[in-house]
Amino acid sequence: MERLPEVRGKLTPGRGLAEMSWLRVGGPAEVFFQPADEEDLAAFLRACPRDVPVFPVGVCSNLIIREGGIPGVVIRLGRAFAGIHVEDGLVRVGSAALDRRVATTAAEAGIDLSFLRTIPGTIGGAVVMNAGCYGTYTADVFLNARAMDRHGEIITLTGADMGFAYRSSRLPEGLILLEATFRGPQRPVEEIESRMEEIVQKRAASQPVDDRSCGSTFRNPAGFSSTGQADDVHDMKAWKLIEDAGLRGFSLGGAQMSPKHANFLVNKGDASATELEELGELVRKRVFEHSGVRLEWEIMRVGEWPSPS
Repeated sequence: MERLPEVRGKLTPGRGLAEMSWLRVGGPAEVFFQPADEEDLAAFLRACPRDVPVFPVGVCSNLIIREGGIPGVVIRLGRAFAGIHVEDGLVRVGSAALDRRVATTAAEAGIDLSFLRTIPGTIGGAVVMNAGCYGTYTADVFLNARAMDRHGEIITLTGADMGFAYRSSRLPEGLILLEATFRGPQRPVEEIESRMEEIVQKRAASQPVDDRSCGSTFRNPAGFSSTGQADDVHDMKAWKLIEDAGLRGFSLGGAQMSPKHANFLVNKGDASATELEELGELVRKRVFEHSGVRLEWEIMRVGEWPSPS
């Protein structure tokens, strides 16, 4: 802490992260930094010793944070980075803006970003993970993004720079995403609102929306998400492979593969991060033994393992 520069925002040593995590598990950040604005963030990065790791987070909706916590500085962008601006058919969004708020704001302007309505988390995470649902992905509407490097310099990123792929991107290491600009299709407001209501209901019917989870746990080996169409094939969907291995509803301590959706890892109330991760690894092992398919995590696992007791 004494090696870190002074800031206009807030530096908090040993800040617990479990209460921020959607799974409500995990250890603390060694130091938690909430920059006041872009200039504050740039000044901090310029002066921060290069051997101090920095790790940006959003609302921790796609993370299992291990009990040993995250070393270095965890950076969380707040309200100053959550603006949404609609102009000339484009939607420019701060990386801390919630996905669902972006969808509804764009809809009011007749721009269809409805696929974001049910995606948990912030735009920063949606861009980095190329989030999507029912066959539409962030990459489909992405125009460009601004990011900041470890020297506090601003970099503009195109779609080619991002290297989007299914549920992933190649955002260059060390960059912190500041904002992204999207170009969505123009449609009547009523049509977009109807579409959003449809996918909200579809999600509630098929996913454990009231449980503590991070959404899809593993990527689909098929390389695409469910489209919601009648001719969608589920042979290589992660949930089907887990179900066929007999693991729908399977539990380990307080961790469970949801009985409602087999690819959702949920905290039943008292799970530890270790239990959640160990259950995930057990599922990968059993699915491989049953089908020969090795599932890949979609949820990020970060931080240090707990010290042996």
